Amino acid sequence: MNTQSTPSGTPQGSVADAVRGNWVDLRAPAWTRPYLRLSRADRPIGTWLLLIPCWWGVALAAAADPGGARWVDLWIAVGCALGAVLMRGAGCTWNDLTDQDFDARVARTRSRPLPSGQVTPRKAAAWMAIQALVAFGILLTFPAAAIWLGIASLALVAIYPFAKRFTWWPQVFLGLAFNWGALLGWAAHAGGLGWPPVLLYAAGIAWTLFYDTIYAHQDREDDALIGVKSTARLFGTATRRWLTGFAVLTVLLLAMAIFAASLGPVARICALAGLGGMAAHLVWQLRRLDIDDPEVCLMLFRSNRDAGLLLAAGFLLAIVVAGV
Repeated sequence: MNTQSTPSGTPQGSVADAVRGNWVDLRAPAWTRPYLRLSRADRPIGTWLLLIPCWWGVALAAAADPGGARWVDLWIAVGCALGAVLMRGAGCTWNDLTDQDFDARVARTRSRPLPSGQVTPRKAAAWMAIQALVAFGILLTFPAAAIWLGIASLALVAIYPFAKRFTWWPQVFLGLAFNWGALLGWAAHAGGLGWPPVLLYAAGIAWTLFYDTIYAHQDREDDALIGVKSTARLFGTATRRWLTGFAVLTVLLLAMAIFAASLGPVARICALAGLGGMAAHLVWQLRRLDIDDPEVCLMLFRSNRDAGLLLAAGFLLAIVVAGV
């Protein structure tokens, strides 16, 4: 297949921080590429970070259930994955619609489809609506409690893009939106909420503060020029101390969630082993951190997929041993 490229060898229209050689740039039909780029299909890490708390919630609920996991939990996990792809796409499209003027003034984001003129705002809005409606159709297959939680999350999605205009802590709003799946996943299995999913949710918010502060250091100088607020700008040279605090808080809250879930002894050990793996990964990130190197910041940010999956693996193993 022939792919048009810029003189540097980058496929035409490619977004600056996209994964190099991604399937959107190389294999997707040309007419779909601006829409897939709006949805960040060429940058899948955000989908993982939205999905992983969903899997935490449903897996911990199943491990804590005296009746064990059910076949419907497999659909919940798959449905959450499909919903994460769609709602991350819809949320990113909404974010780009609200931020297109800012994005045009930041080196890393001016190549996005809206500021670069690859797609019009009207078509982007239509694309956002299509993704949201398909996601809603999937949500309707879940239990009632999960459906209502899914609907409630739209308020957080709508607010987030504006947070950096009025607070130095926009990462808190991102955390509130991105980790809602911990509540939804638990409720989809259990039919309601309790302390374990609330603690998972709080831990996810602390984790988001950790990884998105790292991410925001890529744009620190541009953000200062255009007046956009972030924890990266707020913490400055004290970032490592703040991130250490967020990492500790994340691990403590996750440990509390595991103990609050009333797992059996062996299942609890499995869950804590997964948490130990995640904790070690966060320590590795802190040791590698260089806030003045955008490439290192992006690499560490993306590595949080593996950090979150380590905990999910521990929860999955807890389900297996709980059913034995």
